Amino acid sequence: MASNLHDLPDSPCIGVCSTLFDDICKGCGRTAFEVSNWVFLSDDEKRAIWERINREGSAMRFTRDKA
Repeated sequence: MASNLHDLPDSPCIGVCSTLFDDICKGCGRTAFEVSNWVFLSDDEKRAIWERINREGSAMRFTRDKA
């Protein structure tokens, strides 16, 4: 993962949302709180979330291209 937040997409969202039914979105790997507050989070908070979802690697954003 790039160390500079500005090298990443604006958000982890891939348009496959499940936060109404799941604690963690199956599409992007963020919590409902993280999704709904993304625009208000600091760069450090966003970077920490990116690091966590990359480390976990279980969201569709990471698994959809794998066969």
